[in-house]
Amino acid sequence: MKKSEVNGDLKTSASEELSSVIIHKTAIVHPEARLGRGVVVGPFSIIEKNVTIGDNCQIGSSCVIQGHTTIGKDCQLFTGTVIGSIPQDKKFNGNGAVYLYIGENNIFREYVTVNPGTPEGGGKTVIGSNNLFMAYSHIAHDCVIGNNCVMANNGTLAGHVTLEDMAVVGGLTAVHQFVRLGRLSIVGGCSKVVQDIPPFSMCDGHPAKVFSLNSVGLKRSKLPPETLKSLRKAFKVLFHSGLSKTHALEIIEREIPPCPEIEHLIFFTKTSKRGLCS
Repeated sequence: MKKSEVNGDLKTSASEELSSVIIHKTAIVHPEARLGRGVVVGPFSIIEKNVTIGDNCQIGSSCVIQGHTTIGKDCQLFTGTVIGSIPQDKKFNGNGAVYLYIGENNIFREYVTVNPGTPEGGGKTVIGSNNLFMAYSHIAHDCVIGNNCVMANNGTLAGHVTLEDMAVVGGLTAVHQFVRLGRLSIVGGCSKVVQDIPPFSMCDGHPAKVFSLNSVGLKRSKLPPETLKSLRKAFKVLFHSGLSKTHALEIIEREIPPCPEIEHLIFFTKTSKRGLCS
């Protein structure tokens, strides 16, 4: 792949922009790192040997990308982002390759940190596409993040956390290891999340509790009115009837017309290992 080094000003002609890699003179890029077309690497950034970066990624100043890390095209890394540093796990001894896979069109704001997997956890951390990680947020080892998620400032995911598509984590919120956040759920700022967050829910608190459906998110996703009505009924049975989760699921399966969202809520609840937020 063609590389061009620009002495300080990061300028190039329009014809070269899509075919050249632009590396600031103060940046350090290992010669075996793989950089796609149109990648820009800012001042004082470091890209190590086993890194692959897709086309048109923008790497800001003082970023560090290391380990067996693959980043898809059109991602943006702002100042001080650290991607692929070893897991913050006392058991991790550096033996065996561990990986970090990042999809396309993700934004990592200032000082975001992301760790790869661990051998005990499957060896990889996986991030989908079109996600926004605001300043100082942290994604620990063996996490799995879907598409179109948002983590606000200082949001923290412990190891083995799963964020399904379109989940939102509020600022200063901490998520316990092995917890799952369901699709189209939102957790308010400064929350403590120690159990699974149901899909389509709005949760908040210390520890986090279910308050209602994520009505705004559901409307923005343009679900049919009958689906919203079914979800409201399901939430009333699941969280406000006083029934056990097993009994509540039986009623939902028997009395509420099936649709993909109801089926997902049932599956998520049945497969919860840490239990749902109350």
